Amino acid sequence: MATLKIKKGDTVKVIAGKDNGKEGKVLSVDAKNHKVTVEGVGIVTKHTKPSAANQNGGIIQKEAPIDISNVMYVHKGKATRVGFKVENDKKVRYAKSTGEVID
Repeated sequence: MATLKIKKGDTVKVIAGKDNGKEGKVLSVDAKNHKVTVEGVGIVTKHTKPSAANQNGGIIQKEAPIDISNVMYVHKGKATRVGFKVENDKKVRYAKSTGEVID
């Protein structure tokens, strides 16, 4: 399996779908299914039964996973593609628009 270019904690911009143009922080990455959960994006309404964690139950809103191909990494306020290169015998991610190393 190829390494994913988006990681938990990255700021991303949605480039397709109903939330097109929104930005948010990545809360989780599902590498197996190529999905990401982004803060404030892909909000769905979920009906829950009362449980030990939620005494009342009811209707809650939460973020649903969206496909990783529908988001772009944001570097210095602009959406950019992400690439990999080897620097000092270490594989690092870099922003293709500026060439700067991300992490």
